[in-house]
Amino acid sequence: MEIHQLRYFCAVARHGTFTRASAIEHVAQPSLSQQILKLEAELGARLFDRLPRNARLTAFGHVFLPKAERILLELSDARTEMLEMAGEEKGDVVLGIIPTIAAYLLPRLLTGFSRQHTSVSVSVVEDVTAVLLDRLHEGSIDMVMLALPAAGDELDCTELFEERLFAVLPEKHPRARQKTIKFANLNQEKFLLLKEGHCFRDSMIKACRKSRAKPNVVFESGQFATILAMVSAGMGVSAVPAMAVQPVAGCRYIAIAGKGGTRKIGIVKLRHHFETRAQRIFMNHVLEACSPGLAGVTPSKPK
Repeated sequence: MEIHQLRYFCAVARHGTFTRASAIEHVAQPSLSQQILKLEAELGARLFDRLPRNARLTAFGHVFLPKAERILLELSDARTEMLEMAGEEKGDVVLGIIPTIAAYLLPRLLTGFSRQHTSVSVSVVEDVTAVLLDRLHEGSIDMVMLALPAAGDELDCTELFEERLFAVLPEKHPRARQKTIKFANLNQEKFLLLKEGHCFRDSMIKACRKSRAKPNVVFESGQFATILAMVSAGMGVSAVPAMAVQPVAGCRYIAIAGKGGTRKIGIVKLRHHFETRAQRIFMNHVLEACSPGLAGVTPSKPK
């Protein structure tokens, strides 16, 4: 069994096709397919069902995938640890971040960091929570910035700050002049929310249900900017985190009171993943950058 065979297997499982996996791994598709056939022969089991348009894991493949990912991750950790012991700094950090944080916090984080640490390269992967956590487990991401909580005993979570949430109402809405508002006050309102998969959307729906409000979702988008434009046009109401609050003609922002009025932002890493110097340097920078000073957020107390 060869390491590159495990890597090719994981690539096909992750991307769903031999064609895409071969492009990602920079190897000819026939060569990749042959190596996976050799792996299957050695294991004595077929790992994929080869369909016309994709490759689907068999029952054996589903069992073998986490073991293969674990082997590749441990090898990567071992190599990194040896470089650290030799006094070399890897200099690379891969940060996963959810869209409802990325656009607002990343410029501040990365601009300051790149000026202070020119030898450390930070790559960013922006996606929804579930995808980022999958990539964290497979080892292609070093840490993820997201909304807490994140479930899993294997995860090490560090809370950065607590952020206030705001309802967004059209300026002519009957409640648009209130200083605070509860989700219960928005029962049966037409809601404009992020698309499914965004944890902020899930949090809003849960908060509404806890307040016994029933959001009537009439519009979904992948961008807050689009939602704010729709609210401004009087098409419904929405909610945004403090960092997304920005002047938009026709919109009124009202702090949400009671349950669901805040969200906690944190960094998640694998508990047993070896941390490089570069990753520690970046983590310390994030902790410092998220100290008091962000509008609308309350920094977390050290634990």
